[in-house]
Amino acid sequence: MGLVTPDIGTIFWMLLMFIILLVILKKFAWKPILSALENREKSIENSLRSADRARGEMEQLKADNEKIMAEARLERDNMLKETKQLSDKILSEARIKASEEARLLIEATREVIANEKSSAVDEIRKQVALLSVEIAEKILREKLKDVNQQKELVDKLMKDIKLN
Repeated sequence: MGLVTPDIGTIFWMLLMFIILLVILKKFAWKPILSALENREKSIENSLRSADRARGEMEQLKADNEKIMAEARLERDNMLKETKQLSDKILSEARIKASEEARLLIEATREVIANEKSSAVDEIRKQVALLSVEIAEKILREKLKDVNQQKELVDKLMKDIKLN
């Protein structure tokens, strides 16, 4: 039972050893441990402040980045709008110019066709007149081979002239 109920001497020596251990720890180990804990606490506190500052800076950078992206999108949209307007304007001008050139070309072609038609009609008239004269000449030569026929024709023409 000596282990279950210790003697008074054992308690005294244990208490004495414990107090000596506390004095030694207080003198040699307590201050360095406390200063190490304080340093550790300050270091953790500084790290937390730095992390908060870094988080704030990151949020600011993120906000700035979003603002820059929004401006870039707006500028891109404006550029696309201007490009579309410019291309529409160029296409419109090209269409107008092409239709004007086509109209001028059609008018010029119509004039050429009209001139060619007029020339062709004049040429046909000349050819018909020449053919008519040649035919009439051949008919007259054939009919007027005889002198009597010539006299009869002249008489007939003279009568027609007096009547008119």
